[in-house]
Parts: sequence; C-alpha cells; structure tokens
Amino acid sequence: MSTISNRPFTEPESNPTRDRVGLLLEAARRGGAYLEGLDERVVFPSVEARANLASFDEALPTDPQDPFETLSLLDAVGSPATVASAGGRYFGFVIGGSLPAALAANVLAAAWDQNAGMMMSSPVAAKLEAVALRWLVEVFGLPAGCGGGFVSGATMANFSGLAAARHAVLQQVGWEVEAQGLFGAPPVTVIVGDEVHVSLLKALTLLGFGRERVVRVPVDNQGRMRAQALPPISGPTIVCIQAGNVNTGAFDPALEICRTAHDAGAWVHVDGAFGLWAAAVPARAHLLAGVSEADSWATDAHKWLNVPYDSGLVFCRNASDLRAALSHSPAAYLTEGDQREPMEFTPEMSRRARGVEVWAALRSLGKRGLAEMVDGCCRHATRFAQGLAAAGYEVLNEVQLNQVLVSFGSAEKTQQVIRAIQEDGTCWCGGTVWQGQTAMRISVSSWATSGADVEQSLEAMLRIAAAA
Repeated sequence: MSTISNRPFTEPESNPTRDRVGLLLEAARRGGAYLEGLDERVVFPSVEARANLASFDEALPTDPQDPFETLSLLDAVGSPATVASAGGRYFGFVIGGSLPAALAANVLAAAWDQNAGMMMSSPVAAKLEAVALRWLVEVFGLPAGCGGGFVSGATMANFSGLAAARHAVLQQVGWEVEAQGLFGAPPVTVIVGDEVHVSLLKALTLLGFGRERVVRVPVDNQGRMRAQALPPISGPTIVCIQAGNVNTGAFDPALEICRTAHDAGAWVHVDGAFGLWAAAVPARAHLLAGVSEADSWATDAHKWLNVPYDSGLVFCRNASDLRAALSHSPAAYLTEGDQREPMEFTPEMSRRARGVEVWAALRSLGKRGLAEMVDGCCRHATRFAQGLAAAGYEVLNEVQLNQVLVSFGSAEKTQQVIRAIQEDGTCWCGGTVWQGQTAMRISVSSWATSGADVEQSLEAMLRIAAAA
C-alpha cells in the first residue's frame, strides 16, 4: 500500500531557498495594492512612467539576484507603465478586465504549473476543460456534442475552426490535406464579408489560403454581409461570417447564409470573438439567430467572459473534424487514455491550463451573473451613445451591443478629440476609420465598468470635445 499522502505539499522550514511562499504572498500583496489604486490613476501611463521603463535596459546579471528585489523592481517600474485595462474606464480594442474569481484561479493555476496538453499530465486541467466546454456549449446554444479547444485567442480559434473546415471540405472530394498537404489539392473557395476582421484573414494566411484570394461579399450600412449578394457556390467552399462587427457590433444574417451555404455543401465558420457572448443574454439572443446552424465557431474568453489573458475558444459541430485537423502523429512516449485528450483539439501540445479560469468565471457568475455582466456592458454603451448624441455629436452605428462609433465633425477634429481624451487620462478610447468616416470607437467590455465610470467618462468626452 502506498504511503504517499494526498495532503497539499508544505515546504520544510529548513528549505535553503528563499521563502517562495512568502514571495508569492508578496506578489499578491503588491497585486492587490495595484488593483486598489486603479480608480485613482490615469488610464494610460504617463510620459514619465513610460520613460522609466529604460530602467529595465540592464545587462544580464552574472550572478543570481534576490527574487524579492526583482519583484520590487518589476512593481516599482512596471506597474506605473501599465494600461489600466483592469479598471472600469478602459474602452479600447474590446479588452475586458479580469473577474475576481478568474484572477484568483489564474494565480492558483500558476502555482500548480500544469501542462494542460494531456489528461495524464494534468487530470484536473483536463476535467475542468471538459466541464467548461459543456457549460459553454449550453451558454452559446450550440449543438450538443460539439468538440472544442482552448487556444490563445480569436486568431488561433479562427485558425483552428478553419483548419477543421479545410479538412472537411477537402475530404468531401477525396483529398486528405493533413497527409497530402496543399500541393496539387483541389482549390478551396473562401467567402468573407467586406468587413472581415484581420484576425480571420491572418488565420487564412497561416492555413495557406492567402488573404487576397478570398471572395468578398458587399455589406450594408452596419457592416452586415448581404446574404442576397453571396456568389454561386460550387466545389469545396468555406463561408466565413461575423457575430459582432468589430466597429459596429452588428451580426451577419446567419440563418439565411447558413441555409444557402449548406444547400451547396459549403462549410460555415463564425468569427464571434466577442459577439457570441450575446447568446448569454435572453433579451439579446435574437441577434444570433441562425448562428447555431454553422459548422464551427471562434470566440475569446478574455474579452467578454473577463478572464486573464490569454484565452480563446474554438468549437466544431463535428468533433472528429476538429480532431482530424489538429491531432498529432502518435509518439511512443505520449500516454493517452480513453478520455478526451485536450491537445488533440488545439494547435499546441504543451500549454497552460486556460480552462481553469474559464471554469472559475462561469461557476462564480452562473447563468444570471453572466447575463447581467454582458447586458450591463450593452446598457453602458447605449448610455454613451445617448449622451453623445444629445450633445450634438453623430453616432454612426445602431448601438445594439457594446460598440459605439462617434464622429465629432471632420476627420481632423475627431482625431484631435481622440488624442485629447487619451492624454486626459480619465478614460481611454481608440480611433477607427469605418466606411470612409473617421470615428472614435467606444467598446464597453469589462465587468468593472460602473454607471459612475460611464458618467465620469462621458463628462470628460463632452468637456474635451467642446474645448476642441
């Protein structure tokens, strides 16, 4: 009988190394102080804080350095030079914060230091991934039995879903792309909307399709693909649609596109980097009508689920297609069992245990909490749009999700206002050019954003725009 205890490991007091538990506690103390000070600091780091980063430009030390001193330097120089995207007044690039439970789970998982590639290398990581995937399929309203994987972000989620698509459409015509490659393969047509996101084009580039060989479909005045403008479909074809335009938040007409594509034997992939999370809100789920009819889906958990970076998710209607596209050639030293092996559904083999934070976020929120968080961001976006429009500024999009596009007049004035808002530090918003118009883009994606944050930010926007 084994005498090995299952009790948590405790370092002996006589351990000659500096107290690593104490170091972890010190990091937690400093991290807590950072979070407590978020509301009082400017959202974008000052010129001085950025200049101080030169302190890191030192020669690689010859001798070991005190880890506590290293941590102190990292905090003293690094923390002031961070963007306060963990706070409630950051509205750039669809970047969410980190939920308390997800952040805490991230810290614990870092201490565990698990390789989540195989069940044998981390039973707990494999189990939590399986549970989280089951919950997510329910949240998104996807078909039961979907396969899924945890990847770094939407780019790799799109890559993975499109790899499954490439496998399936070429297999239909008798070509095994994983074994035979693309040399001499039957041509594959890829159809996208005219406002396709760059992450999807990058994924197509990595897969050998080329970003310039796509067939582009015209869009309407909100960036939605015009379903009636789809070209005739024949042969191996992949149709890529959006759930959440990065500028407007608009959704492509998925139901009509899926039916047309499937009638012709095509595969439909959904880039739902943030928009897929609207499915969690009963009052907004109609925006995703027909999305569940697709064949693969990509989204980010570090956007609207508000887990730490990095965390992307891919889903595939037929798990076998995802596994066939991403699985490895068996190696003698890789021990596999009868259960789901995580690395067979992702491009990576060794990777961190992203599923731990996703599980913690979903469990801590529950269905109601998740719906309230997502819907709260949408309501905040509506308030921004209303306040800006009431002041006479042009809101360019139909605000039905968490994205707001606003013009302050000419392109020059709009750019001037954006720069001034960023320099002011009350909040942070980015700029964009959408359908020929320069605009400021407000993306509300964080659980930490409160009504007070919105009003404070709105007051700054209006004050600065008036002064401009």
